[in-house]
Amino acid sequence: MSLSNLGPGGFQSRTWRWLSEHVWRLEHAFERSRAAAKPEDDTRIRIFLVMAFFSLCFIGLALGAGWSALFSNAGRGNGYAQGLEGARGDIVDRNGKLLAVDLAHYALYVDPREVWDAKETRRALGKALPQVPGKRLDKVVFGDHRTFVLGGLTPEQKDKIFELGLPGISFEEQERRMYPLGPTAAHLVGFVDSGGKGLAGVERALDDPIRKAAGGEGAPTQLSIDIRVQAALEDELRKAAMEFTPKGAVGLVTNVHTGEILALASYPDYDANKAGDATDEQRLNRAAASVYEMGSTFKAFTVAIGLDTGVANMASTFDAREPYKLGYRTIHDYHAARKVLTLIEVFQHSSNIGTAILGEKVGGERLSKYFTNLNLTKPAQVELRESARPLTPRKWDMDAVASTSFGHGINVSPLALAQAMGALLNGGKMIPLTIKKMPPGVRPEGQAVLNESTSQQMLTIMRANVTGGSGKTANIPGLSVGGKTGTGEKYDPSIRGYNHQRQVSSFAAVFPTEGAIEADRYFVLILMDEPHGTAKTFGFSTGGWVATPAVGRVIDRIAPFLGVQRKAELVTIAQPKSTAPEAGL
Repeated sequence: MSLSNLGPGGFQSRTWRWLSEHVWRLEHAFERSRAAAKPEDDTRIRIFLVMAFFSLCFIGLALGAGWSALFSNAGRGNGYAQGLEGARGDIVDRNGKLLAVDLAHYALYVDPREVWDAKETRRALGKALPQVPGKRLDKVVFGDHRTFVLGGLTPEQKDKIFELGLPGISFEEQERRMYPLGPTAAHLVGFVDSGGKGLAGVERALDDPIRKAAGGEGAPTQLSIDIRVQAALEDELRKAAMEFTPKGAVGLVTNVHTGEILALASYPDYDANKAGDATDEQRLNRAAASVYEMGSTFKAFTVAIGLDTGVANMASTFDAREPYKLGYRTIHDYHAARKVLTLIEVFQHSSNIGTAILGEKVGGERLSKYFTNLNLTKPAQVELRESARPLTPRKWDMDAVASTSFGHGINVSPLALAQAMGALLNGGKMIPLTIKKMPPGVRPEGQAVLNESTSQQMLTIMRANVTGGSGKTANIPGLSVGGKTGTGEKYDPSIRGYNHQRQVSSFAAVFPTEGAIEADRYFVLILMDEPHGTAKTFGFSTGGWVATPAVGRVIDRIAPFLGVQRKAELVTIAQPKSTAPEAGL
């Protein structure tokens, strides 16, 4: 049988015939060379054949590599070009500003078997790596096997060591999570472990989608926060904390219609790049993981519930001339007005007596039901795993009504307070908080927990508290700020009662209060845990003194970022002049 007849499946292709003919020609050439006694020709032909064979192989490999690079799925999520284990996608703020990213770093190794001069190598490494203990370097350089020395070297650090020209020194590339802004938004963004697993904040809450976005497979994880708002909030919170030296402090800014957290700050803070060096106190996200008796900020809920149930209206009056006995408790006012107060004056004077009377009219059953609907008896609805469970009364008797009506006897997280306040200010809808950016123009439906008219009245009442009550220092011109001060005394087990020297002082604000109920509106909270009064505050450490001014400064700075326009003339409610001190609960 002729070789030219042996095609695949007997098929006589032109290519096969061409190849077989050339093979036979080469073979005949070898035979002619041997017959002519010219072995050098035979050798040249065989060398040529070998070169031709390898050339074809290299051409085939090049074509295969080109095909793989251009047309295969390698490196697109299902081939061999997978990202490194633990790799994570980028995290950005709502405007695309980078908050977290994986960057290439290097691990340093030393193999003493390849070291030429152990003493010189030890001396050079000791000078280049002062952070590595000397005993460890001795063990590495004078050992007998390749050993890891140090990880997390930046390309610049790696190059400096490489330029020493030391034999036995090698590097291995490794991904490392970096936070370009360091402490900024650290409590919200969180951090990861050495294996790339999210341990706190967004890194933990959105661990799966962040991992799936690694290696360019998906878009960066976009958060709800605006880094400009975040920076302003952190700056003012830090200034206030340095002035009043609290045990801890919290700052929040939210969109009441979407539930988006636009800024979240916890003091003291830490550098997310060095989370392992931070203390537990520094890493604690007080906005989500801590619960407090919020004090008089809760009066906003009691007033709203009174209006919503119809047991009170804007014209209602409350006799606060004498202490009020409810259950086995006697209620006193911090600033005794000793007069009959309107509902707005109860709010402005932060009257415990007036609020307790209103709470009694509402009743324990209805009060507890509203608190449940406002999500004050459950952890805040937010993606953050740190969201803490509140401490609530076991029994809603008259004592519980009296206490909770003005913010005692119930401990909630600042996030839970912000979520509930949103319902008071957005038309009565319970909107879950979120750390994710909402699509433009999208507003969650939310469950209706209050009448829209109640919400509109609360905006009016909170505005009146800033124009003529305890929130005056937050009255920023042109921005129609409203709000409620809060001062909760902390329970002290050693005295089995409330300690007047240990307070949780806060101011919960909303702006702008004017406009339609569906208009853009924002909630701002500053809270300080056990602040200390100063000569400037005449020794007072209540919310009106330590938190309200800081909120005003925050609002003044962030309004342009949020697109809130200042207006020259704002409608205010004229109220009788108050004789109460300006400290403000």
